[in-house]
Amino acid sequence: MKEAVKKFAKDNAGIGVVEIVLILVVLIALVIVFKGQITKIVSDAFENITNNADAIMN
Repeated sequence: MKEAVKKFAKDNAGIGVVEIVLILVVLIALVIVFKGQITKIVSDAFENITNNADAIMN
């Protein structure tokens, strides 16, 4: 029993999961804060792609 507790205490496999969750929380917060700017950049990019695709096709 004592050995199992020591082994469990040394096991740090869960640390990776916590780090990933924290990174995801930060990324989601950044997306929420900069939602307007991200939306404008993406829509401008798709508008340019559409306009340039029409120019290439003609």
